[in-house]
Amino acid sequence: MLKKYHVAIVGATGAVGTQMLSILEQRQFPIEKLTLLSSARSAGQSLRYNGQSVTIQEATPDKFKGVDIALFSAGGSVSKELAPAAVEHGAIVIDNTSAFRMDPNVPLVVPEVNELDLQDHKGIIANPNCSTIQMVVALEPIRQAMGLKKVVVSTYQAVSGAGVHAIDEMKNQSQSILNGEKPEAKILPVKGADHHFPIAFNVVPQIDVFDSNGYTFEEMKMINETKKIMHMPSLKVSATCVRLPVETGHSESVYIEVDEEGKNVADMHQLLESASGVVLQDSPHEQIYPMPSTSAGELEVFVGRVRQDLDEPNGFHLWIVSDNLLKGAAWNSVQIAESLLKLKLV
Repeated sequence: MLKKYHVAIVGATGAVGTQMLSILEQRQFPIEKLTLLSSARSAGQSLRYNGQSVTIQEATPDKFKGVDIALFSAGGSVSKELAPAAVEHGAIVIDNTSAFRMDPNVPLVVPEVNELDLQDHKGIIANPNCSTIQMVVALEPIRQAMGLKKVVVSTYQAVSGAGVHAIDEMKNQSQSILNGEKPEAKILPVKGADHHFPIAFNVVPQIDVFDSNGYTFEEMKMINETKKIMHMPSLKVSATCVRLPVETGHSESVYIEVDEEGKNVADMHQLLESASGVVLQDSPHEQIYPMPSTSAGELEVFVGRVRQDLDEPNGFHLWIVSDNLLKGAAWNSVQIAESLLKLKLV
């Protein structure tokens, strides 16, 4: 008889939390009991799961008694406070924030890339940054077959990555501009910044705050997380992360250099067509290539515009698109939970 589990979602009312709930239902995850947790202001509300109404409770340490798997997506401070308590109560935490990603004792997992790292977990498993996830899913089959020595990525990131309030602000700004009015900006590029800029009809080359080296924290996340996930501390990685007025779906222009000589676009296509979690959409003469508008709502990572560099024989360019709320967050988290079941780790 199929074993069933007590699953908790922390941050259940957020953009990612609601997607986690939806995916658990779609995937028919074997749930015996579901606990939905959020802030005190959301406690008492309810969400639907499998036709039933589930009341949201305030997230406090005692709520994790008897929980087998806890999916966290309520912000880093909440994770730092409550994840250790959940582990003490016996739960395995899958955390969608940056709180534990670079902790050497916490596996940072994308199942298509490093699923077996789950075997080393000590109660907490980190879900990588959304932009990192989609990139490593596309690059891993190439790395395995051809080697990988350099990655240069420029991102085109959707506003939903900054939360539902940022989406609302973008829509309000768009309407203001269309009405000939001056748009108000209070959220982007980052809360608490000295200056805020409209994202509507604009491009903002800042996601998160700047580090002393001139890179933003978002860019450093992509650099450091890619090396950790792929177990390649010496891999050359550089990133520029940019916010665009797109609601859902991150896009990335990625330049890579491989180790093996003599490879071409046809070799790349063959690898990507058979790669787990990847959909190849690459027929440029028919205008077939990935876009956020066609990738939103899908679980896979879409790859197109594969080209060999004109000057570097071992260099290739790829265009990678994925739904940042799904594969970039909620789906990867649920996928990790499914992997725990498959590997008999829970």
